Amino acid sequence: MKKGVYSLLKAKFLVSDDALKNWKFIVFLVFLAMIMIANNHRYDAKNYRITELTNMVKEKRSQFVDKRSELMKLKMESTVSKKMEEKLIFPSSVPPTKIVIKSNKKETKSFIDKLKIWQ
Repeated sequence: MKKGVYSLLKAKFLVSDDALKNWKFIVFLVFLAMIMIANNHRYDAKNYRITELTNMVKEKRSQFVDKRSELMKLKMESTVSKKMEEKLIFPSSVPPTKIVIKSNKKETKSFIDKLKIWQ
């Protein structure tokens, strides 16, 4: 066992006659380690980007809600009337009336019936 530990510490397995297969395996392991490190970095970068975009979405959503509530306030009749009073346009004191037109049944024919296309 003592010889096995000393040969491992002296790295005799890298300089012996059949060392080529050992070197190939070591290069393969180093290559796999580099791929794993690169994948981990890409994963972290994507994770940071997702977090950043999520925060941006939350911020935009809050801006949307703020603007929508501001718009609701601006659309209110009291706000519109105050803005118009600055321009010397006042609301009417007479309420609007609905205009109802009564028509004869003879004149209620459709446009196609009048042209007599289908007959």
